[in-house]
Amino acid sequence: MSAALVVGATGTTGSRVVAGLVAAGVRVRAASRRAAAVQGAGMGVDVEAVRFDWGDPGSYGGVLGGGVDRVYLVPPPGTADPAAVMLPFLRRACAEGVRRAVLLSSSAIPAGGPAVGRVHAALPGIFDEWAVLRPSWFMQNFTGDHLHARTVRAEGVIRTAAGEGRVGFVDAEDIAAVAVRALVDERAPNADLVITGPRALSYGDIAAVLTEVTGRTVVHQRLTREEMAERLAAEMPAAFAGMLAGMDRAIAGGAEDRTTGTVERVTGRPPHDFRAVAEREAGGRG
Repeated sequence: MSAALVVGATGTTGSRVVAGLVAAGVRVRAASRRAAAVQGAGMGVDVEAVRFDWGDPGSYGGVLGGGVDRVYLVPPPGTADPAAVMLPFLRRACAEGVRRAVLLSSSAIPAGGPAVGRVHAALPGIFDEWAVLRPSWFMQNFTGDHLHARTVRAEGVIRTAAGEGRVGFVDAEDIAAVAVRALVDERAPNADLVITGPRALSYGDIAAVLTEVTGRTVVHQRLTREEMAERLAAEMPAAFAGMLAGMDRAIAGGAEDRTTGTVERVTGRPPHDFRAVAEREAGGRG
């Protein structure tokens, strides 16, 4: 019986992908650094929690084999060169029977670009069946454990170097829904899929919605690229912080001011609006 390997199975998209695969009746091998059970998994479908750490090649063998023929890939977080660890694993996975790979990337990073862009470029040469998901910025950045969410809760502030630039923020549930279709549909997309929400919003727009939904004032504080990079460097390696701050400046220049029809085309339903997501997750469902 075939199975899907979900790398990053306890994360923002990975946990939702596991749930979607279970709902579709697919056997899942849920991989995380602590081999933790995925909340909500079950429903009579086999979900096996396994240990996997990108930084520990010794953990690779335990997640492959046993019928695993497709994989959902979340790159190692905070790494400027994920290709260095991901590509050896992907070649091994192909040799051990994985035929389809679905990679989580970013709308800001094209094939051959920095960071996961190198993995994106290499994927079609390793697997005959593949997809690269390139979502815009997550709506959960303001409701989960992201830096923005923490400063919203602690200070009522969102700090960016994005100015008035707009972003097609997307719900992680919509990303996961696209990922599940890319994993289970008979025909693989064999394409990169830019995934957005229904509207492009500025960080000021986001702050206004959060103010209305939560009943407490939230504001957007504009930083320079250098100020943003310095702030992020307290949370992650300096090179990665600089890259993210550069993405903010690209947003200020209009790089993410777009929406796509990917969610509706792939799943058959429209993407979720930010206000609906903020209300849902404020109620404890996210």
